[in-house]
Amino acid sequence: MAAESPCIQAGALDLEASCEEGAGCAAGCAEGCAEELPAGESSSESSSSSSSEDDSDTEESDTRRSDEEQEKKESQPDRNESGGVNCLPHCEHCRNENAQREQVTPRRLAGGQYLLKLDADGTYQCSVTGLIFEVTEAVTISYSLLSWSKYAGLVKPPWVVGGPLFDVHCKAASALTSIAFPHSLCLGDGDSHPAFKVLHIKDAGAAIEPSMDYSASHVRWLVSSLSPVGPLIRSEEPLLYHGAVVLYKAVDGDPSLLFRVYVATNNESFIKDIAKAVKHSKKKFIKIDKPPVCQKLLQKGKRYRLLCEPEAEVTPEEIEFVDGSLLKLKSYIEVYLEKHEDFTLSLIELESEAVVWKAKLRESDWIHYDQNKNELKRNAGSIKRRKSTNSFSEEETHCGKKQRSNSATDGIKTMNLLTDQQLMAIAKLFGAEWKEVAIECLQMEMKDIQQIQAKEQEVNIQKFLLLSKWREREQSNGTAQNLYSRLSEKVSYDIVQLLEGFMAQ
Repeated sequence: MAAESPCIQAGALDLEASCEEGAGCAAGCAEGCAEELPAGESSSESSSSSSSEDDSDTEESDTRRSDEEQEKKESQPDRNESGGVNCLPHCEHCRNENAQREQVTPRRLAGGQYLLKLDADGTYQCSVTGLIFEVTEAVTISYSLLSWSKYAGLVKPPWVVGGPLFDVHCKAASALTSIAFPHSLCLGDGDSHPAFKVLHIKDAGAAIEPSMDYSASHVRWLVSSLSPVGPLIRSEEPLLYHGAVVLYKAVDGDPSLLFRVYVATNNESFIKDIAKAVKHSKKKFIKIDKPPVCQKLLQKGKRYRLLCEPEAEVTPEEIEFVDGSLLKLKSYIEVYLEKHEDFTLSLIELESEAVVWKAKLRESDWIHYDQNKNELKRNAGSIKRRKSTNSFSEEETHCGKKQRSNSATDGIKTMNLLTDQQLMAIAKLFGAEWKEVAIECLQMEMKDIQQIQAKEQEVNIQKFLLLSKWREREQSNGTAQNLYSRLSEKVSYDIVQLLEGFMAQ
């Protein structure tokens, strides 16, 4: 394996990444924690500057327009298919220097998996995760994002997390010669020379292996074997991070507004951990889409304050920034407002008073969710009211129920049952793992599979017959909804989409 180099040597693979080709920071489901703690242990109020009451309507209009223009200037989040956001650094030191590599978009599988089929040798960059693969022939690569907190005990000082952790697999492992992992640090103007290595997690334990080289955006590693790998960094100088601010709003019946504000490194593993933690919170939250990327680099040990205008309760008043990738409990800042009104949040670095991040929040940012929720409630209420207006006698009601059960209800169940054509369409999308899925998710037995294979040679028909057997066993519950609930976490994204289409019919 090549020795670690402080910089990319002449003729080496160009790993310079543009701000628009950096690592993605998804906010979707991943391994993470079930609980969180506020960044401070005690609640306190913070005074934030409020708008002058003497401003005219014209000034307010100009301010709103100025805020909107500012947001347009900021890097807009690229929404991926799973609902996450690609948080991309747009730093003056990390711009693209005419990197020549092919951008490829992976196929998304259920459970956060990605599948990439490369047709020839070359160097390819995943447009979703930022990973760069160097291959010597046509290969199929699968990979997924992992949580650093799960392996926190393996990262020992003076090493710290340098970027997201991935589990990569390749059918022809020898053809995958190197992987470049996106890192979340800013190396400044080139004067900074940290030490990069990678943590390679294996069945027998973990090893810190040398990196081949690094650039302003990536750490390249020569593949020794394939299992979870992620970049580590050691530096005598203060570490500067590309940062991201992630917002969530509490959804409840309270007329007030409650938000959680997470200040994180631009590390996809960290951001997915946050999404998982919020999902398992006791309260219901929705994500607020605002440009997440910080306009100024974050530095470990420096203190920051979140200001709200007009004034709100902000707890804690200030935080000390640390990379929380290894922490199971993700710190956040809580913002509470009594009234529904537009407001502006600003993250300020205390030492310089510089604005690190800023966003204008309006009721329209979350009102659509509330409207949809209320619409569902109104529909449910109208159904109940219609039932209460019926004045049938007890005998007529009993007859009516019996007739509905014999006609309308049974008809609905019959219409919702998966058809042979639908089962065949699903069967054709199953891959080589169909037997494992049938046993694990559909509670089929191996003898059922063996009996089918003994009678039928064509593989797609075998899969169809197995699904038909499941439908027969489920009887009136052999529906797309039931099959979706059983398979959605284990099968390909194409099957999930197909089942969602059947449910919508």
